[in-house]
Amino acid sequence: MDKFCEDRVKVPFGTKHLDATLCTPSSVKHPLTAVILTHGAGGDMNFKHLVSLAHALASNGFLCLRFTCKGLNLAYRVKAYHAVWNYLKSLQKFTIKHIFVGGRSMGCRAAAAVARQLSDESEDAVQGVISLSFPLHPPGQTDAHRQRSEDLRGLPEHMPLLFVSGTEDNMCDRGLFDGMIKEIKAQVEVFWLNGGSHGLKVKGRSEESVLDEVNLQVITWICKLREID
Repeated sequence: MDKFCEDRVKVPFGTKHLDATLCTPSSVKHPLTAVILTHGAGGDMNFKHLVSLAHALASNGFLCLRFTCKGLNLAYRVKAYHAVWNYLKSLQKFTIKHIFVGGRSMGCRAAAAVARQLSDESEDAVQGVISLSFPLHPPGQTDAHRQRSEDLRGLPEHMPLLFVSGTEDNMCDRGLFDGMIKEIKAQVEVFWLNGGSHGLKVKGRSEESVLDEVNLQVITWICKLREID
């Protein structure tokens, strides 16, 4: 028996719709915590890492809504993320009290921007940000790190922020990353995947074992924050 249910949904976005998938836990009748996820510059919501994390979250009692937005303009991505946020809040059959936002690569840049904007409106709107393979700079172009980390530096002090990055990520220079962390006011936790690339692949390890490790880090972090509340 599956530990979750999965339904394709259409999220209103101006005159268009965004494709999304809602994963709901079978073991929890009234989930109180939800996570929104989106993909990087390539692919879509069916990227294996996002699917794996969504299923793991739902299997552990959390609602997860992941969506596709293929626009490469960050501002457009942020608008799409807001539309998904509003859609989740409008689902009357759920009483969601805690919402985490996240994504991988460009998707987590959009999530950070949304968290910053929503926190300006309400202190407790976003419970935390999940950043998978944050793209601090394009490969070999480290000068972009200040601009790309602007929203992270703008997150408020109370905001929990989880980074999951590979030690061999060519879009995340370790020295620049460590320097950025010192400037962030938010409550930062970092998990370095040993040998991991930007795609969180590790030579000599199966993709499934890596995904299980990453999923466990994310779920443990969320559960720890829920216990604090």
